Order: sequence, then C-alpha cells, then structure tokens
Amino acid sequence: MIAIVDYGLGNIANLTNAIRFLGYEVKVTKEENILQQADTIILPGVGHFKDAMERIQAHDLLPVLNELKETKLLVGICLGMQLLFEHSEEGDVDGLGYLPGTVEKIISPHPVPHLGWNALHSTHPSLNGDVYFIHSYKAVTKKNVVATTDYGQEVVAIVQKDNIVGIQFHPEKSGKKGLVILNQALQGGFE
Repeated sequence: MIAIVDYGLGNIANLTNAIRFLGYEVKVTKEENILQQADTIILPGVGHFKDAMERIQAHDLLPVLNELKETKLLVGICLGMQLLFEHSEEGDVDGLGYLPGTVEKIISPHPVPHLGWNALHSTHPSLNGDVYFIHSYKAVTKKNVVATTDYGQEVVAIVQKDNIVGIQFHPEKSGKKGLVILNQALQGGFE
C-alpha cells in the first residue's frame, strides 16, 4: 500500500488517480498507524516551503517521517522533493535534512516560475523525455542527482539516495512519460 502524506499542501487528487491508474492501492492520510503500514510514503507538495514545514510540524508528522525514512521507500514530489533537503531560502527555514543540499530561488534568463514542459537529461535512458514543471525554487546539490533539466541553468529534476527519491516535476501531469517515471519511483527508484 502507498500512503500519500496529507499535510494540507499538494495536488493530491491527481496524484492519487495516477497511482491508482498504475494499479497500486493508495491511501491519503496523516494518521501515524496508516503511514506505518504503508510500503511507500509519498510526500507531495505545492506551495511555500516554510508553510509546508510548519504544517508538517503542526500535524506532528516529523517524528513518524524521521522514523519511516529508515525503513520505507520515501518519494518527495515537487515541493515534497525540496522538503527532503537541509535548508531553503524560501522562508529561510530548515527542511527535513534527509538529503544534502539546499533549496534556492531560480535565477534564469527565462520567466520564473519555471512553468511547462521541459526535457529531462539522465544517464538512465528511460528517464529522458519531456515532463511538466512548475516551480520557482530548485534544489542545489551535487550528490545523488539522477536527472536534470536546463532552464538557462542546470536544474536538478530527480534525486535518489538509497530509499529516498525526489522528483521536482509533476509526474502525474506529465503524460505517459510521467507515469513511467512515477512507476519506476514506486518500484524502488532509479539506482
């Protein structure tokens, strides 16, 4: 069973439908006992980094996430990926710290937010192709990078460290390619 963490920020309906379409059982929850029963935890997110961390703490989700990251597959999507890092400029607040790196505002000759379809670049051939992005901040890290995209600068698009996976774009809005990538993530990732 896959559990989507419901902390109040995220496009959960579309993500839930995409996961069900792929044939998985999925529950949207903030209940600790259901999260502990899940095989995979998805941390979604759309919005402001500081608000997300405050909501995670307000729902008392930090202890269970810290525990489950040791034994479960944890997949962060969009803002959920950014939350996996150590610190963000967006609100000048610490993240979960599960991955080394920071989150910084995109500085680009192109319009910000980075909105729309863009090509992934990876040494994994199955990951190359166009996916749908919408974000104004990006992960800054040299470690655990699986795929990038170009937006006037290199932007980290997928990361993985052991059982922790981050996806910056919206796989549920990225057509067939997005579903393939989401399924790979749910099967354990890209290592």
